[in-house]
Amino acid sequence: MTENWAQKNLYCPICGNDYINHFENNRPVADFYCPICQSEFELKSKENQLILPKKIVNGAYDTLIKRISDTNNPDLLYLTHKNFQVQNLILIPKFFFTETIIEKRKPLADTARRAGWVGSNIEIQKVPEIGKIHLIKNQRIIDKQTVLSIYRKAKPLDTRNLDSRGWLLDTLFFVEKLNQEFTLKQMYAFEEVLAKLHPNNQNVKAKIRQQLQQLRDKGFISFDGHGRYSKI
Repeated sequence: MTENWAQKNLYCPICGNDYINHFENNRPVADFYCPICQSEFELKSKENQLILPKKIVNGAYDTLIKRISDTNNPDLLYLTHKNFQVQNLILIPKFFFTETIIEKRKPLADTARRAGWVGSNIEIQKVPEIGKIHLIKNQRIIDKQTVLSIYRKAKPLDTRNLDSRGWLLDTLFFVEKLNQEFTLKQMYAFEEVLAKLHPNNQNVKAKIRQQLQQLRDKGFISFDGHGRYSKI
C-alpha cells in the first residue's frame, strides 16, 4: 500500500507543495520528488508495526556510507502501517545522516548466495529528535505548517562536510538528553563516548565547547554565562 498511498496523500514536507511525484521505476535510490523545490525522497516502510523501530534495515554498508556524503542523497520518509492504516510517518532530512547512525551488519556467511556481503541498519534511535519530523504520529496527522516549521528550524544544521556534521549532530543528540538548563560540566560527562565516536580528535573537551558555540549560533541553545546553557 505504501507507494500508492504516498502518491495520493503526501505533500512536500520541505516546501509545502500539495503533492510529490513518483520517479520512474528502477531509479537507484529516490522514489519521489517535489516538482517545485526539486527535493528527492526515498520511501521505506514497515508492515505490522505500531511504533517506530529503533533501527531501519538498509542495503549495502559501503554504498550507504558513500551516499550520505553526497549532496544528491535523498531525504528519507519512513512509514509504519498495520491493517492498511498508517500508524507513523516521519521525515529524516538528508543532512541528519552521519556515520554515527549507520550500523554495519555482519558479513553474510560463506554458504550464502552473496557470501561476504555487508549490509547496514539506520539507527534512528541515534538521530536527534528534531531530525525525526513527524507527519503522522500514532495515527494522528500533524498540522502541515507545524511540519514545515520544524524543518525550517532544523535546516541550519545542514552541514556538507560529513565529519563536521557528525560532531555537530552527536553533540546535539547529547544536549537533548539534558534538562532545559544545563552546564558545560554536564556536557563533559559525554567526553568518553564522543571520543569513541570521533577517535581522530585528541582534544574532545575543546571540540565540545566549539560545537556548543555552533549550536548557539544556529539558534538551538543560549549561553547564560559561567558555563551554563539553556535550550531554545
